[in-house]
Amino acid sequence: MEDPKFTIRCYNKVDLVTKYFKELFPNMAVAKLRRWMRNCQDLMSEIDHGDFHPKSKTYTAREVRLIVRDLGVRDY
Repeated sequence: MEDPKFTIRCYNKVDLVTKYFKELFPNMAVAKLRRWMRNCQDLMSEIDHGDFHPKSKTYTAREVRLIVRDLGVRDY
């Protein structure tokens, strides 16, 4: 479910996770989003078919689209 106020594009991981977890420190927020992603088997299956690198500092537009589709859009 895309929100008109949210733009699908390449995001730095910290920029994206702050939309989900404003109250957490960036490193904790990245870890929490990663846990959410791992718990969503459909999401991880599709992301793994791409060029996903867990240690990367960014999410591609494709990965962001999949994350938003499966986890929704939070604060923006």
